Amino acid sequence: MKITLIGYGKMGKVIENIALERGHTIVHKIDSSNLTQLQQINTENTDVVIEFTQPESAIKNILSCFDKKIPVVCGTTGWLNEWENIKKICEEKNGTLFYASNFSVGVNIFFHLNKKLAQIMNNFSNYAIHLEEIHHKEKKDAPSGTAITLAEGILNENTKKIKWVKDKTSLENELAIVSLREENVPGTHSIFYDSSEDTIEIKHTAHSRKGFAMGAVIAAEFSKDKKGILSMQDLLAF
Repeated sequence: MKITLIGYGKMGKVIENIALERGHTIVHKIDSSNLTQLQQINTENTDVVIEFTQPESAIKNILSCFDKKIPVVCGTTGWLNEWENIKKICEEKNGTLFYASNFSVGVNIFFHLNKKLAQIMNNFSNYAIHLEEIHHKEKKDAPSGTAITLAEGILNENTKKIKWVKDKTSLENELAIVSLREENVPGTHSIFYDSSEDTIEIKHTAHSRKGFAMGAVIAAEFSKDKKGILSMQDLLAF
């Protein structure tokens, strides 16, 4: 499979290594230093684009892929205020977008576990809920896309919470997400259920970027001949 990488930072380099190990070819490696190469991408030289950039760039890159009729796998977070519009354009242009806030298989199992626990805990109002996420200092968006996905999973199952908020809150109907930035942390996400008697905690800790990168390459393989909006739920068949 011929892959173009848009975004060639630390994550892009790990994705490149895994893609090559799995027998794929990297056709273009595009970052801020060679953006003109975007004009060279077409269906003849690229089967799938894998996009890991910044929120301000992601939408333009996704729309460009729709125009070129090339499937795009996007791991950039922080732009989902435009999700409904992007989804509509994808459908209108018969495009392909595989989006995930986190491509790690382990994290997506964690998403599933989070929803199941939220279903159970909805019956126990004496437990206060909050989330915590820790990432490296280079991460621009906060809360992380993964934390927002976890929060939305809880909100879908909890009848007492109406929205998530950034940082701590004193309102019982709000779900707090605390974001911390530390050196060399690929990503740690925790959900806490606290009562006066005990605390229930579930936690996922990434040890490196490799799990995210592997998932992104598998998503690219999955997306090659498909149309529409795709997700890790489609890939893993939860």
